[in-house]
Amino acid sequence: MTTIHRSLVLGCSALALASCGADEIVSPGTGGNITINNTGSPTATPTPTPTPTTSLVTPAAGCPTISDPTGLTDSGTISGPTGEYRVCTLPARIAASSTLPYIEGLVYRIDGRVDVGTDGGPVATGADTDVQLTIEPGVIVYASGSSFLNVNRGNTIQANGTAARPIIFTSRDNVQGLNTSNSSGQWGGVVLSGRAPVTDCIAPGATPGTTACERQVEGAAQPALFGGATGNDSSGSMKFVQIRYSGFVLSGDNELQSLTTGGVGSGTTLENIMSYNSSDDGVEFFGGNVNVKRLIVVGAEDDGLDTDTGVKSNMQYVIVVQRPGTGDTIIEADSTNGLEEQTPRQNTRISNATFIADSGVGDQAIRIRGFADYTIVNSLLFDRSGGTPCLRIDGTETLDRAAGANDESGPVAFNSFVLDCATDFRDSSGGVTAAAIQARYDAGSNNNANFTNTLTMTFVNGSNESGVVVFDPTALSSFFEVPGEIGAVFAANRTWVNGWTCNSATVSFDSAVSNCTSLPVYN
Repeated sequence: MTTIHRSLVLGCSALALASCGADEIVSPGTGGNITINNTGSPTATPTPTPTPTTSLVTPAAGCPTISDPTGLTDSGTISGPTGEYRVCTLPARIAASSTLPYIEGLVYRIDGRVDVGTDGGPVATGADTDVQLTIEPGVIVYASGSSFLNVNRGNTIQANGTAARPIIFTSRDNVQGLNTSNSSGQWGGVVLSGRAPVTDCIAPGATPGTTACERQVEGAAQPALFGGATGNDSSGSMKFVQIRYSGFVLSGDNELQSLTTGGVGSGTTLENIMSYNSSDDGVEFFGGNVNVKRLIVVGAEDDGLDTDTGVKSNMQYVIVVQRPGTGDTIIEADSTNGLEEQTPRQNTRISNATFIADSGVGDQAIRIRGFADYTIVNSLLFDRSGGTPCLRIDGTETLDRAAGANDESGPVAFNSFVLDCATDFRDSSGGVTAAAIQARYDAGSNNNANFTNTLTMTFVNGSNESGVVVFDPTALSSFFEVPGEIGAVFAANRTWVNGWTCNSATVSFDSAVSNCTSLPVYN
């Protein structure tokens, strides 16, 4: 059985590993750029899935020619349960727009920190390198240790897979078939660095949300900066992408995520992204204007969704499932520090999430703090561990502050958000009691803290979920569509998880795909 595993890894690290130094082997043809149309709303027709082959993969004859002047380095072959592959190592910096074509029997390797283009600074100029890295459907990219991919400001990525052939970023051990259902932290991840506004500037005295306010990618030893004042900046497009086994730990508080966005603008497209077994967060958004549809996070060992430093984010159709006894929170929103009044203020809005808590920590499933504005609608939170409170909100300013000055959009808000936890609310710091949090929750419409879930397959709505009245999320933003039901997966959109995902002991999405511990093999 072959496995198709999808996960987005955006990580931060600046420790470059040495290239293996093998001689380059070039074969004709680079493929070409492929444009994948926006998938839009899923239909009821099942997505075709790849048919596994019965024979082992054999290595491609050599590495393709790409437009980058350094080119790809032929690093020999690597073997695993699905066969033997030609290894083509990316240059440390992709200096010209290039395409990584899908070639049977070939995998691409990230060795150390790989930059897409050169950082163009917080403002677009004629000096921007404007490099675009295009990755074709079905491509597998692997790495190990502190290696990660960083898309610099003024450059873009077009990693657009398909439901039948997702793009997979994964670890060397995954290629070699060495992983188990608990493997994690085997490489860095994927980082998108943009020019949208951020807070918590690294320059003393810089005004937040301006071109003077920049931040450095967490854990990067060499400068990897993000931030600016271009709200609609584009870092490109990622669709049908899996990021597996990421989250390499550099040192205390310097871990890499599957997918990290820093100052990414609303011109960036993120759809059908799966993070699997990150040793840190599933995704972490630092500032910017980040919009995501159809996001899956499985087995993250810290937070599923981490949002910080003034991010404005909209997310619809989100599944987060914790690995049993592993992980911290489903949601961690902002940090408590002395910069909480800086603007832009975080404002994250989520519609149609299915959250399955199973924490190894047990403090809380959702934690909102740091004066963050946060809205959750049309969603379900179920604590299957039985020992983790659902909701914690720190500080009266976060809980109750009215809309007005300092980019404040109003108190945290919940509508058509149901909770199935042994303990729904917990006392928090800053004098906020469980009763006060419950009062804020009860102020919303069609909420139910005494809900009994009837989910099947861990994430698919049953009769109780179908009976909850839907809140119209288009009142929050035109990004959202009006759903048929609450939750991430229901009868009318059942098939969006099919084909491009992978299964594990934590959760199985589609009987037609196999386990995340293996690689897909296409006819």
